[in-house]
Amino acid sequence: MSNAESSASQSPSVASAPTPPGNVVSIAKLAEHVGETVTVRGWLYNKRSSGKLHFLEVRDGSGIVQAVVFKGNVSPELFAAADHIQQESSIEVDGLVKEHGKLKGTYELDAKDVRLVAATAREYPISPKEHGTDFLMDHRHLWLRSKRQHAIMRVRHAIIKAVRDFFDENDFTLVDAPVFTPNACEGTSTLFQTDYHGEPAYLTQSGQLYMEAGAAAFGKVYCFGPTFRAEKSKTRRHLAEFWMVEPEVAFMDLAGDMVLAEQFLSFVVSRVLETRRKELDVLASEKRPDDPEWWTRHMTMLENVKAPFPRITYHEAIDLLQKNGHPDAKVGDDFGGDEETTISKKFDCPVIIHRYPMDLKAFYFARDPNDPTLALNMDVLAPEGYGEIIGGGQREADLARLESAIAEHRLPKEAFEWYLDLRRYGSFPHAGFGLGIERTVSWICGLPHVRETIPFPRMLNRLAP
Repeated sequence: MSNAESSASQSPSVASAPTPPGNVVSIAKLAEHVGETVTVRGWLYNKRSSGKLHFLEVRDGSGIVQAVVFKGNVSPELFAAADHIQQESSIEVDGLVKEHGKLKGTYELDAKDVRLVAATAREYPISPKEHGTDFLMDHRHLWLRSKRQHAIMRVRHAIIKAVRDFFDENDFTLVDAPVFTPNACEGTSTLFQTDYHGEPAYLTQSGQLYMEAGAAAFGKVYCFGPTFRAEKSKTRRHLAEFWMVEPEVAFMDLAGDMVLAEQFLSFVVSRVLETRRKELDVLASEKRPDDPEWWTRHMTMLENVKAPFPRITYHEAIDLLQKNGHPDAKVGDDFGGDEETTISKKFDCPVIIHRYPMDLKAFYFARDPNDPTLALNMDVLAPEGYGEIIGGGQREADLARLESAIAEHRLPKEAFEWYLDLRRYGSFPHAGFGLGIERTVSWICGLPHVRETIPFPRMLNRLAP
């Protein structure tokens, strides 16, 4: 093995003089170099041997390629050393790019040289065997290297890019919201409080209030960033820190808000299907033993995510629950995970529920003029029991009613004086919503828990790594 000590006595030191770059290519681009000898730089993902052949799976972040080391093509020393490279050692491989003989569209390297850049200091802790969830979460910084996690993060990237593309293509202006805020948006019980130069401040629950100010300045705006909820929840749907995109539009009502939400979600799902089929195929290999046909149905459902979506009122949702396993459901009840699952199972695409009781909603919602006990709000529930992925509605534009709502919710008026100014100086009807990125990733990827949807999840009992 050139330019490095024999891997039989590996140490964590990095090769002091890496080979000067030749035709270095990424694994994702190998199809463009069939018949050429190239260099791939990456890490040993897995390895197996068969007599005169070593099969090295090499990953470089863009993909995984099999490098075939044939005993007759390399020196005896290199062939022996290649058999001792440890999982996740960093290496360089020179090889001839070939199309796989049996798998069309798959490429491999006929290895000519393998160079060890840096050996692992000890045995890699995440071996190809099964590991418990707590162990994998403790090693999240390493677990991200796996095929499954790689696929999930690629889908997440595609969702985020689609989010930005949709709003950019529809003339929205990005307006960044602050992370430190002086006031609550979704209720004081879920605030993370911190010290801000001697004054109490809170990690943001939502950028919505600031987007209302942005809408008054630019008409159509959105923010996109981390939000925080101090909910003492251990459900599969909740994180303490998550990313949310929140558009707000001037002179838009609830009806327009529902149209925007369904067009937006349809665009995002379509873009993921268009650009990340390969990653979804990786996730498809994670079969559900109790329901082997689930993934096929899941993909069919995603193909059918097209606007417009079915819409039902809150009262119609209560009727649906009473007739489908929730006889005690009554007007005034909020919907939890079980209720949302029951409702969503009646539809093969996302469903919009609108006009909840005002008592269940935040202070800033406008009231339905036809029934002031109802809020002009809407939630979009994902199919298959993944729950609410969009929540929003029309905002209260009347100064006096908004002041009254702040008092009813026992919120400190002085903290909202800037927000009330939006009604004092040119008030206008407006609406918007928030979409949680992690729940959307979980739904599209068909994941059982939201913890795999973000690189480093923050949950009730997890702050590391």
